[in-house]
Amino acid sequence: MAKKASGNGSKTARLGEQEILRGEGGETHQIAGGGVPALTTQQGVPVANDQNSLKIGARGPTALEDFHFREKIFHFDHERIPERVVHARGFGAHGYFETYESLARITRADLFQRAGEKIPAFVRFSTVAGNKGSADLARDVRGFAVKLYTKEGNWDIVGNNIPVFFIQDAIKFPDIIHAAKQEPERGFPQAQTAHDNFWDFISLTPESINMALWIMSDRTIPRSFRFMEGFGVHTFRLVNSAGNSTFVKFHWKPKLGMQSVLWNEAVKINGADPDFHRRDLWDAIQMGDFPEWELGLQLFDDKFADKFEFDILDPTKIIPEEEVPVRRVGRLVLDRCVDNFFAETEQVAFCTQNIVPGIDFTNDPLLQGRNFSYLDTQLKRLGGPNFTHLPVNAPKCPFHHFQQDGHMAFHNPKGRANYEPNSWGPKGGPREDPTKGFTSFPEVVNGEKRRIRPESFADHYSQARQFYLSQTEIEQGHIAAAFTFELSKVETPAIRARMVAHLRQVDEALAQKVAEGLRLRELPAPAEPAKRPNTKLPKSSALSIVMNGPKDFKGRKVGALVTDGVDAGLLKALRQALKKEGVLLKLVAPMVGGVEASDGSWIEADEKVDGGPSVLFDAVALLVSDEGAELLANEATARDFIADAYAHLRFIGFTEAAIPLLERAGAEPEGDDGLVPLRRAADSAGFVAACRNLRYWKRGPKVKQI
Repeated sequence: MAKKASGNGSKTARLGEQEILRGEGGETHQIAGGGVPALTTQQGVPVANDQNSLKIGARGPTALEDFHFREKIFHFDHERIPERVVHARGFGAHGYFETYESLARITRADLFQRAGEKIPAFVRFSTVAGNKGSADLARDVRGFAVKLYTKEGNWDIVGNNIPVFFIQDAIKFPDIIHAAKQEPERGFPQAQTAHDNFWDFISLTPESINMALWIMSDRTIPRSFRFMEGFGVHTFRLVNSAGNSTFVKFHWKPKLGMQSVLWNEAVKINGADPDFHRRDLWDAIQMGDFPEWELGLQLFDDKFADKFEFDILDPTKIIPEEEVPVRRVGRLVLDRCVDNFFAETEQVAFCTQNIVPGIDFTNDPLLQGRNFSYLDTQLKRLGGPNFTHLPVNAPKCPFHHFQQDGHMAFHNPKGRANYEPNSWGPKGGPREDPTKGFTSFPEVVNGEKRRIRPESFADHYSQARQFYLSQTEIEQGHIAAAFTFELSKVETPAIRARMVAHLRQVDEALAQKVAEGLRLRELPAPAEPAKRPNTKLPKSSALSIVMNGPKDFKGRKVGALVTDGVDAGLLKALRQALKKEGVLLKLVAPMVGGVEASDGSWIEADEKVDGGPSVLFDAVALLVSDEGAELLANEATARDFIADAYAHLRFIGFTEAAIPLLERAGAEPEGDDGLVPLRRAADSAGFVAACRNLRYWKRGPKVKQI
């Protein structure tokens, strides 16, 4: 892995009264001058480089003596109490992880030694930017943090639903989060990046452009936690019993496939049910429809790392699955909700440093910084060093140490010895175990001690272009619309123009669409790249949600609008067909008490029509009678129920009596295969089969829905 390192470069430009120095790694330095004071530490020490942490060699580990980095992260970690600074809005559940096969050849980690091994697990999903009271469907990265209670200690895979991140060095983490959060003088916008500070930072930080494409994609508005992927983001090591190392990237693949919502849906879901994701996971587990993911590993060696187009230590890059396939080695099942939200979901403490024998770190500078930051964060948030005494954080295997006292110590070592080495024999407590104990991989590290970014981190546009071109035309349209919407909320024209300049390095057509959407009077010159982008990278189908959709309709929800006189046989047949597919049917009625069916039976409703809008469902059925249709003809909420389902490209099953309602809502049944007639019980199977496609994309141009 002999990658070249470089210094801080000397390309300069001007921004207002400040001179800009751009390093060869692409990082931006705004130089003091023109009346702008020098950046200092809290002790008043001038800062020479705020872009890079201190490393041993360009690609080496972060040095603990870096007082500027430590002070910056320390202060950032302690800015909120008691709410998490990031990932404040979360929802957790218990489950288990089961290993498919022995991986003893590549790792000594105990959970991978035996096929069929089952260990307890706890997972917390979250949004990043919003506060605890924000809504679930914000356009945001989702946290996907997994705590595995192995027989040799707790292993935390503290991941996201996106495989890359905004920054390459942890010293910039406070800056990206400050920029993304509410603007400090006004306290808004909440759980949104559609404001000046965020896009100002992104437009001045070229390394963030790849992540910007991901967050403007449908990945950041998932339909459900159950329908999204998870990633460990960083490159880690697996180490076997002989001490041999294999590089690894961790993936969580949802068994139900991937699914997102349209932006218009997200806005309306947040209004109708701001707890939509929480409720979905809770309901699925309570009904016994346990969500599952498979753990996938991308495994590679030094030879691949040396020939790969990008640096494997760069957290803003992926390794395409076409180059290194994902090997599925186990499954994660969530089968139990928490007993108390605060005691478990709020008090659970994840730390990237929590690894077990057989797993090890690499010198990814963002990972190195996270290893320092997370433990420090838990100390402040949970009040002291004994947060591991809380049941959700405690190992489920035997543990023995000499740590004692401190705030809220539930237990202390027994006996005379509280130190080691000691001469008290068996009563002297635990001892080191060189054979079973954790040992770090003996990587050779050398180099100058400098604040630098390696030259191998300098390409900021190639993978962003690859990601964009790997999307379907539909998804590319969503990305362009998302950029246009977010940048339209930016009040400073220069920031909008800078972002379009970056997009010109990604894809000219994308930049042109966004520029036209913002009505820029002229197209800005392309941003100057630190390294010329590679425009020849092949497309990767694994990066598209639409191309990796589910093969069935399992795990989804259908909302049936019912009225008095609903055909009892048709409703029964639909319910049976959906149940066979593994789909939940919810009945939406004019009044929540229920309806009287055609055979005189009384059917309880689940929702009142104005409280159960169609955005809450994956498909809808209009099972109305002639009298019911007449009753709903002038009901605005019923019209919205149908109009939204139609505009959001949902599959809609309908009885003949519902045709006037469809027409009033602007739906055109003629030539639309997404509108499925339900004339008899047998038609239910055809409706379910159509729903497996999730959306009727061909309707898009008609309703101007990209």
